[in-house]
Amino acid sequence: MERPWIQSYPPGVPADIPLEDLVSIGDYFLEAVARYPRRHAFISGSTGAAMDYAELEELTRNLAAWFQKEIALPLGSRVALMMPNLLQYPVCLFALLRAGYVVVNVNPMYTPRELAHQLKDSGATAMVVVDLFAHVLEQVIASTPVRHVVVTGLADMLPTWKRHLAHFVIRRLRKMVRPYKLPGHVGLRQALGRGSLHTLEPVPVGPNDVAFLQYTGGTTGVSKGAMLTHRNILANARQGKVWSDPFLEPDEALVSITAIPLYHVFALGSCLSFIGMGGTNVLVSDPRDTAGFIKVLARYRFTGMPAVNTLFNDLTLHPDFARLDFSRLRFAIGGGAAIQQAVAQRWQQLTGKPLVEGYGLTECSPTVTCNPLDLSAHNGSIGLPMPSTEVSIRDDAGQPLPLGQAGELCVRGPQVMAGYWQRPQDTARVMTDDGFLRTGDVAVMDERGFIRIVDRLKDMILVSGFNVYPNEVEEVAMLHPGVREAAAVGVPHPHSGERVKLFVARTDPALEAAELIAHCRRNLTGYKVPSEVEFLAELPKSPVGKILRRELREGVISRDA
Repeated sequence: MERPWIQSYPPGVPADIPLEDLVSIGDYFLEAVARYPRRHAFISGSTGAAMDYAELEELTRNLAAWFQKEIALPLGSRVALMMPNLLQYPVCLFALLRAGYVVVNVNPMYTPRELAHQLKDSGATAMVVVDLFAHVLEQVIASTPVRHVVVTGLADMLPTWKRHLAHFVIRRLRKMVRPYKLPGHVGLRQALGRGSLHTLEPVPVGPNDVAFLQYTGGTTGVSKGAMLTHRNILANARQGKVWSDPFLEPDEALVSITAIPLYHVFALGSCLSFIGMGGTNVLVSDPRDTAGFIKVLARYRFTGMPAVNTLFNDLTLHPDFARLDFSRLRFAIGGGAAIQQAVAQRWQQLTGKPLVEGYGLTECSPTVTCNPLDLSAHNGSIGLPMPSTEVSIRDDAGQPLPLGQAGELCVRGPQVMAGYWQRPQDTARVMTDDGFLRTGDVAVMDERGFIRIVDRLKDMILVSGFNVYPNEVEEVAMLHPGVREAAAVGVPHPHSGERVKLFVARTDPALEAAELIAHCRRNLTGYKVPSEVEFLAELPKSPVGKILRRELREGVISRDA
């Protein structure tokens, strides 16, 4: 097929990337260790604790050997990780992948209901969880396949005396860790110590083996695991590398600020791309504390920052941000949600560098498109397809449309998932006969290959870059006995991009909005909870009885306007 976007590639960016040498993420990690053993791989932004590539390799080898020899999980077993941006995350991540297991990333803010679904659906038989969230696992573990639990404390990667002091403050003084009972669980440091007594046996992991079950609502709203193979992830990491190479010095020491949670595919993909370049990932566990976040930025002359619009917005509005040193900044990439023009303009005025927008989705590991990193100013587009990526704009019948006409954005490339875990029908629904993934987004491509998103076929709501699927919110709302019908929609919000609004037809006329919101809060992660409830006598429906969410959403936007 024709690829008009190639003409717009920056000099030095190839049209295609080699794929034959991509084997496994474990091998990819070991190559980075061999090249950059004494460079810092990860730094904790909150504590300053650092871990170089050689240290990370030793820890991952010990933990992988413990899983291999003492737990004896078979190859391909699913293991869940439930933690924020801590140094423990990369230790567990690379250990599990080196041992031939499949990583199931879990949002640590999940409610018991959400956690139980993901553990049962994935078939995870083991789990690593931070003690802050162990009480949530306790509530559901009996109903899941999880039989082996590793618990880690927030300060487990600190030196001995700092670790003991931090744990005393966290557990005794601040009482941040709620009591929990997980019989037979093992502490992470205990597992690392015992694993050092064993030898890690090499395992046959190939490029088409699944590396991650990354959960998403996809285009239908039903939570399901996208099967991302080692080849998918490595191809996307290489695409990111060749996209940035022309704008970096040879073998430049890179520092990336990782403020997006690593369980989110955007941060995960960026982190792995930097690993291949011998970069340092500075982990920020609470970027919502803007003043604290800026103090972290002040300690490091950072090269890059992947983030969502809300984080860029908060930073640029803080008076201390302008005082930072941006002399080493090469690029800032926004994804997860649309970058607002005002935010991009403020960022460029303050830093001297453009805020570059990209586009991706979980099913694409995640990056599909990105603007050139030497962009003179924010252009409102999601950029150009990455090398070795084909994009087709199609009509309702699945036929390609001419340039300039709006249609569904469809993607084919080495980063596209192998399918949804144990859901062949859902997989078939989003894949075309010629191998393109249907994204559910309506887009238009110009003659230079730049793409703009103009609408969404799906009703997904984007809150600060996180997907909220109306079906899930509505299902929870309908569990309340006072609710007859419910419809969740996304409406504009100046801070988070969108917020969740719930429309309800009541069976109980005494039901109040505060009571229903509290009910949702008990069953949903915070960003999914409706911020507003509007009661209607009837919800608008199509002739076949389908609730018309779009009509509700457009009504809100019209009233606000």
